[in-house]
Amino acid sequence: MGLRTDLRRVVAAAAAGALLLGSTAQACTGIRLIAADGTAVHARTLEFAIDLQSNILVIPRGYARTGTTPDGKPGQTWTAKYASVGANGVGLPFLFDGVNEKGLSAALYYFPTSAGYMPYTPEDAPKTMAAWELGSWILENFASVEEVKAHIGDVVVPAVVFAAWGFAPEAHYDIEDSTGHGLVIEYVGGKLTTYDNVLGVITNSPAYGWHMDNLRNYLNFSMNSAPPVKLGPLTLEPFGQGTGMLGMPGDFTPPSRFVRAVAFSQSVLQPKTGRDAVLEAFHILNQFDIPKGSARDDQKDAHGNIQADYTLWTSAIDLKTKQYFFRTYQNSGIRMVDLTKMPLDGKQIVTIPMTGNEVITSVGP
Repeated sequence: MGLRTDLRRVVAAAAAGALLLGSTAQACTGIRLIAADGTAVHARTLEFAIDLQSNILVIPRGYARTGTTPDGKPGQTWTAKYASVGANGVGLPFLFDGVNEKGLSAALYYFPTSAGYMPYTPEDAPKTMAAWELGSWILENFASVEEVKAHIGDVVVPAVVFAAWGFAPEAHYDIEDSTGHGLVIEYVGGKLTTYDNVLGVITNSPAYGWHMDNLRNYLNFSMNSAPPVKLGPLTLEPFGQGTGMLGMPGDFTPPSRFVRAVAFSQSVLQPKTGRDAVLEAFHILNQFDIPKGSARDDQKDAHGNIQADYTLWTSAIDLKTKQYFFRTYQNSGIRMVDLTKMPLDGKQIVTIPMTGNEVITSVGP
């Protein structure tokens, strides 16, 4: 009942911004770090031009689901084999980003202008679900990337219109497990495509394969600063550290963020423990934190307000301990929910608010 009420409350705000979402470039960035003790950490930002009013949800084992189809028929049905925790959006009882009790994580990323979902016929209904349901289906049914690979072809994901927005949200997915393996899932041109996410990085459009090819434009990247250059009698000394990354793209477009995310996640000194990796991931993602107004287009909402992407929240998941860490635009303090301490066999979804304002502590006399 609570989730249904939340959805009705959010619909009005979401619908007001629906017309602008097609042109605003939602700018999510995901990375993976592996600590020296073997702990895998998946971390990401979530950006949007309107507040999605996300909450933390804990989905218990045994929770029953029915997928959504384009024609309103009952879709794929399943009962959660594994409990999971993560963040939702717009009042939906599905996770946009989360981890299950086996240490498998699933994250949705906006994929505008590139997503092309699968064709649908009424006969497909029993194996069909909407794009926003796929992440939870994966978390609630599988324990590893290899299991997901084996079964992702069993379901049909067509273009299902989200009623509050009036269009089918475009998404692709990054799946990570506790062994450090990753999988990117995309629907392009009506077909399912998967990639091994060897670097653990994902952003938005274009397709993942394009981003990997684009890395070849940055072969001059170096973790080390460039040495002095001698020109005849003149020696040119670097102004300071960082010259190995000279020319690294600094804008907020998906291709530029992908390149920077690879550069930073690959060059960072390896953290010792999972907790160290979580904190290091937040530091890296500081580079992708978008303040309101820095990424905008020329459209305004019905009230004349400028619409601009900003970082609603940032998360990091310890895939060994199954702990979900997060911070928000309003509160940069890191908070955590430990899935193993939650009621995994409960009957209802547990909702934990992500809201809260920044706490500023005075340390003066």
